[in-house]
Amino acid sequence: MAEKTVYVLDTFALLAYFQDEPGTERVMEVLQSAQKEKCRVCLCMINLGEMLYIVERRRGLTEAQSVLAAIQQAPIEILPADEQTVLAAAHIKANYAVSYADVFTVACAQQLDGVILTGDKEFESVQGVVTVEWLEA
Repeated sequence: MAEKTVYVLDTFALLAYFQDEPGTERVMEVLQSAQKEKCRVCLCMINLGEMLYIVERRRGLTEAQSVLAAIQQAPIEILPADEQTVLAAAHIKANYAVSYADVFTVACAQQLDGVILTGDKEFESVQGVVTVEWLEA
């Protein structure tokens, strides 16, 4: 039996989903598939923090709290930023032009042999290191 695909979300994918932007449909499909236990969907704690501060800046604390509650109810595994992940992220940051939060997405995808779901062009620089599924922009 084939192993389930592991999708690692970045902030771009979550913002697309919560703001009904291009890419929403694909994120929804992946989350529905995870609900049926056909795949895994993961998010690093660092990227969760990034998502929440962006929402709070744009729409306020109440909206950020609502988004957090929705993420906690969704079939998304929140991955810790443990020592191994932080060290891997630091190595990626030293070698690729990717934001600090995004290197955690890359590190988690590497650790889980996962597919990054994003539309953020910044991930182009790490396509040879991890698999990226591009959301429509």
